[in-house]
Amino acid sequence: MARFTRAGAVVGALTLAASLALTGCGDEQKKPEFVGGAQASTEPSASAAPGTAEPSKPATPSGPALTLSPANGTKNRPVSTEISAKVPDGGKVSSVTLAAADGKAVEGKLRTDGSAWVPNAPLKYGTSYTATVTASGSDGTTSQGTSTFTTMAKPKSTIGSGLYLFDDKSYGVAMPVVTEFHPGIPKKDRAAVQKRMFVHTDPPQPGAWHWVANGTQAYYRAPEYWKPGTTITVRIALAGVPLSNGRYGDIDRKATAKIGRSFVMKVDNATKKMTVYENGTVVRTIPVSLGKKSTPSSSGTMVVMEKKAATVFDTRDDPNPANRYVTDIEFAQRLTWGGEYIHAAPWSEHVQGRQNVSHGCVNVSTANARWLFERTRVGDPITVKGTERKLAAGNGWTAWSLSWSDFVKGSALPVPEGGSGPAL
Repeated sequence: MARFTRAGAVVGALTLAASLALTGCGDEQKKPEFVGGAQASTEPSASAAPGTAEPSKPATPSGPALTLSPANGTKNRPVSTEISAKVPDGGKVSSVTLAAADGKAVEGKLRTDGSAWVPNAPLKYGTSYTATVTASGSDGTTSQGTSTFTTMAKPKSTIGSGLYLFDDKSYGVAMPVVTEFHPGIPKKDRAAVQKRMFVHTDPPQPGAWHWVANGTQAYYRAPEYWKPGTTITVRIALAGVPLSNGRYGDIDRKATAKIGRSFVMKVDNATKKMTVYENGTVVRTIPVSLGKKSTPSSSGTMVVMEKKAATVFDTRDDPNPANRYVTDIEFAQRLTWGGEYIHAAPWSEHVQGRQNVSHGCVNVSTANARWLFERTRVGDPITVKGTERKLAAGNGWTAWSLSWSDFVKGSALPVPEGGSGPAL
C-alpha cells in the first residue's frame, strides 16, 4: 500500500484538519480525516443576523390560542430546538418571534413546508427563551401562542463532524456536498440529523442526501452534474442535535462555494485513452496506463479530491514485497481513499495507450499530467470503465458512481421524484 509523505495535520480546538489523509496507488482503504468548512459559531449564540429586518408586530388574536412546541415551562431543551405550533385547519403561520431573556431577538426562517421555524444559529446553552407564534386562519381570524423554555447545559459527549466545502472556493461540476461524522450516525438517528443539513443552490437544482452504510459520511448531489456557475450554500446545523447513543452534535458548519466550468475526464480501458471534455467539447485525448491485473484500477465515476504538484509514494508497508517502493511523484490528483490517482509516470510512457502496468493509478506522461493539473479543480469528475474491479462505495467521493435511482435509496428521508428543493 503506498502513501504520501506529508506534514502532520493540525487539529485545532475550533476547526478540524483541512488536509486529506494521503495514500498512494494501492488497494487498502484509508479512512478520511475531517475537513472543516467555515463554522457558524464555536459557541452557540442567540445574536441576531445582520441585515435582517425586525419582525412586524403580530395582529391582535381573534381565534383559538395556539399550542407551541417547546411547551411553556419546558427545561433542558437542545440548542438545536426549532419552534412549531399546532395551527388550525387551513391556517398558516404568519410570524414567529424568539427572544432570549435579555431581550435580544433571534433571527430564523420558516421551513418551506411550514412545519417549523429554524433559528439561523444555535441557541445558547443554559438560557431562557420566549417564543411567540401567530397564525392566520382561512376564516380571517388570527391565533397566537407563547412559550417560555430553557435550553440544556453544554453536553459533555459530542460527535465530531466535518464539511468538505470551503467559502469562496471554486469546484468542479461533480463536487458533492460531503459531510463526515465520528463516530458514525446510528441508522435510527439519520433522519433527524438529515433534517438539519440544509443545501441551497442558485440557480435552483433539486437534490438529495445519501448515507454510506456505516453512517460516517453523507453526500448531497443533484440528479445531474451541477450547472456551471452554480452557487452552493450549505449549513450543517448539528450543534446540540441529540443522538440515541447519548452524544450531541458538536457545532454548526457553513460554507458558500461556486461551481466553475465543466471539465470532465473519461477513461476507457479498451482503448487505454482518456478523453477530456471542457464545457462539452473534446479538448484533448491522452494515452494512459491503468492498473495491471494484480492491482487493477477501479471502474466507476470518481472525483478529484486533492492535488499535489510534488509528493512521494511510499509502499514499504505493503504485505507483498513486489509492490514495495518509494517514488517521487509529480502532478498527483487523488481519486480514492484506497490510493488511486492521476499522476505523471515517465517510467511507463513507452506503454501508455497500449498496456496496463500501474498499481491502480491512471498513469499519464509528464507533459499530459502537467496539462491536466493546470486545468483541473477539486470536484472535477473522471469516469473509468472496463477494468477488472468496480469502485467500492465510500472509497472516495463516490456519489456519482451510483445511478440517481440508487443514490436516493440512501436517503434517510423520502425523496420526491426528481429530487427535493431547499428545506429553508
